[in-house]
Amino acid sequence: MKLPRDVSGRQLGLAPAKLGYSFTMIAPQSFLSEHDLVSRRSFLRLGAAGAAGIAFQPIATLAETPSPELAGAFARLESFLTPPGQFRDVSRGKPLPHSLPEEKKREVGLTRESWKLEVISDPDHPARIRQPLTKAAGTALDFSGLMQLAETRAVRFLKVMTCLNIGCPLGTGIWEGVPLREIIWRTEPREDLRRVFYYGYHNDDPKQMFRSSLPIGRVLEDYHGLPPVILCYKLNGEWLSPQRGGPVRIVVPEAYGFKSIKWVTRVVLTNLAHANDTYADANNDIDSPLKTFAATLSVPTEVKAGEPIPITGYAQVGISGLSKVQVWVHPDAQALPSQDRYFTTAPWTDAQILPPPKRWGGNLPGDSIPPNTLGFDSQGRPRTWPMRLSKVHWAVLLPGLPAGKYTLRSRTIDENGNAQPMPRPFRKSGHAEIEQVSLVVKPAG
Repeated sequence: MKLPRDVSGRQLGLAPAKLGYSFTMIAPQSFLSEHDLVSRRSFLRLGAAGAAGIAFQPIATLAETPSPELAGAFARLESFLTPPGQFRDVSRGKPLPHSLPEEKKREVGLTRESWKLEVISDPDHPARIRQPLTKAAGTALDFSGLMQLAETRAVRFLKVMTCLNIGCPLGTGIWEGVPLREIIWRTEPREDLRRVFYYGYHNDDPKQMFRSSLPIGRVLEDYHGLPPVILCYKLNGEWLSPQRGGPVRIVVPEAYGFKSIKWVTRVVLTNLAHANDTYADANNDIDSPLKTFAATLSVPTEVKAGEPIPITGYAQVGISGLSKVQVWVHPDAQALPSQDRYFTTAPWTDAQILPPPKRWGGNLPGDSIPPNTLGFDSQGRPRTWPMRLSKVHWAVLLPGLPAGKYTLRSRTIDENGNAQPMPRPFRKSGHAEIEQVSLVVKPAG
């Protein structure tokens, strides 16, 4: 199996469909009806665009039922929301904290019954607070106290969880928790508070410490229409499992996964102006929010000349939103556009962004969006689409090609008009490279 390559020719990680992601296998017609799609017209937006001399013309006859090629591709799509047990896991620790024996988990506060959160002032760079929350004083927040706050302060929002250095999301879910600011205000802060440091449990080993941080302004205020930073205890309506960071973790809506520390046990309020994130020591851009990018899910490895080519994929919708997904098929025998590193002059073709599903998957209770989920109306329908900080599926049916070897590329255009990988093409600020997938067209017959 050939791995897709980025624009410099380096091999990338496998796309989700090739990574062993668990797909929700449903009948093709059922999938289409769940997406309110009744004809191939919704998926064919090729116009008269060409690719390096190959004209992509509309298919002449558009049936009111989906083509067999697209129907088969749809059947292989994963569910929109990821079941909690099927998230990819990139946890750190030796041993991994979620693998500890139950007795040890209870001892160190990694069960709902034993969890406690301390919130203190930085002893070296103190913020002025009146009421630190400590275990020694018996004032640390326990899970029961968190649930009492949740009765009136709980929030839920949709978020794709993505690792900064991995080219595909770990999973998409509805995360539920209490805004972190509710607990910070309990300490009665007065002044000299500029940043919030937070730590996850890592085997009481200082060398394994994993930490992250945020400016206090982001914790106290939800600017740019973002959901709040939360102390999260549920995913898709289920209690957070130890594998997902339970009993309680931080979730930062617009950020990559390293900001959403698992097994959170300690918050430190500091007067320092700079971050102390573990990832800062690994040459990563620790303040880069989620990027918008596209990747394929289903691409035939071989097709016969003249046969239509069904393509499906997903797009991560980053902080700058999403306006288009585009594809481009280039014959390997032809030269690439010169002096055009990101293929801005290539003949890209619009794909179809699929509308919201009627069934979201992810093992949601009642198979419906929980009430009062941010970004959804009272009927559980998205208020806007695509939704920022989430993902969407896309599809396109390409006309048949002459025999030969080709490279398929896909990209996004964000709401500001920036084509992937712009405006932040740098690898250490999050994945956005243009995926490249090999496509072989065999002679007919």
